[in-house]
Amino acid sequence: MYSYQAFGLAISSEIELPQLIPVNTSDDLSVDVTIEYGKIDKNGLKDPTSKDLYCQSTINHLWLHVPEVAWFEVMNGNKIVVMAETGADLQSIRLFLLGSCMGCILHQRHYLVMHANTIRFGNQCVMFAGASGNGKSTLAAAFHQRGQQILADDVSAINKQGDVTPSYPQIKLWHDAIKQLGIGFSGLNKIRLQVEKYAYPLSDTCFCQQPLPLSAIYLLSSHNEDEFLMEPINGFKKFNPIKNNTYRPKYIKGLELQSVHLKQVGQLAKRIRVTRITRPNRSFQIERLIDFILEDMQSHGMAV
Repeated sequence: MYSYQAFGLAISSEIELPQLIPVNTSDDLSVDVTIEYGKIDKNGLKDPTSKDLYCQSTINHLWLHVPEVAWFEVMNGNKIVVMAETGADLQSIRLFLLGSCMGCILHQRHYLVMHANTIRFGNQCVMFAGASGNGKSTLAAAFHQRGQQILADDVSAINKQGDVTPSYPQIKLWHDAIKQLGIGFSGLNKIRLQVEKYAYPLSDTCFCQQPLPLSAIYLLSSHNEDEFLMEPINGFKKFNPIKNNTYRPKYIKGLELQSVHLKQVGQLAKRIRVTRITRPNRSFQIERLIDFILEDMQSHGMAV
C-alpha cells in the first residue's frame, strides 16, 4: 500500500497516486481513508435514495460508474473501492479518484467542498470560483508565476475549523492555457489520454502545506464588453453564489446532507467577502485581470 496525505487526511492506497504528497510509512499515523481494488455490483446499490444513470447514493454511500474507466464506491468518509473497466488507463482512474471520489469523501466527512481554486496571500487565502471554462486554473497558474502559493486546484475543502485544507501540488491546465502562460510542455503529462488537458506539478515552495483561513471568494465570469467589472455581493445575497459553487452538488441530496450544507454555507457567508469579477471574453487578458484583483485586495487591507 502507498501512503499519502491530502486535504489534511492520511490516505492508504493500493493504487499509486503520484500527484499526492507521500508520507513515511514508519510514521505512527492513523489512516483516515483507504483506497483499494474490489468487486462492485455493476447494477448499483440496493434501495438507493438518489439515482441516475451513472450515480447512486444512500446516506454515507455513493456508487459511481464512469464508462470505459471504472466503477467506484465511496463509503462512510473513509473508504474508496475501485473496479476498473477492461482496458481502462490509470490516468483516467486517478483523475476520478482524486476528483469525484475524494470530493465525496470530503462531503461525507462534513467539509464544505467548493468547486474553486485557492491561493495563499499572507496568512490568509482566497478562492476563485466560477463555471468551468472561466479560467480558474489559468488564473491560479498565473498567480503561481508571480510567486503566490497554491492550496488547491478545482476542489477546495473547508474544514470544521473554517480553514481551507491543502489538497495536492498540481494544477490542471488546458493546452491553450499552457501556451498562453509560456509554460512549455516538457515534462507535462495529460490527465486523460483523450483530452488536451495537462497536469502541471508544483514544487514544495510553490504549494502551501498548511491550512489557512479563507478571506474572500471571487466569482469569475465574462461578457461581450471590453471592460473589467468588480461587483461586491453583500449580506444575504452572498448565500446563493457560495451554495451554487459547491463541488458536485448532487452529492448533497443523495447523501442527505442538505441541512448540514445549508448551515455551512450560511456560516461562511457571514465571515467572508464575496465579489463577482467580469472580464472581457474576447481575450483572456490575464495580467490585467490579476492586477485588477490585487488592487481590490489591497483596498480591503490584504497582504499581496
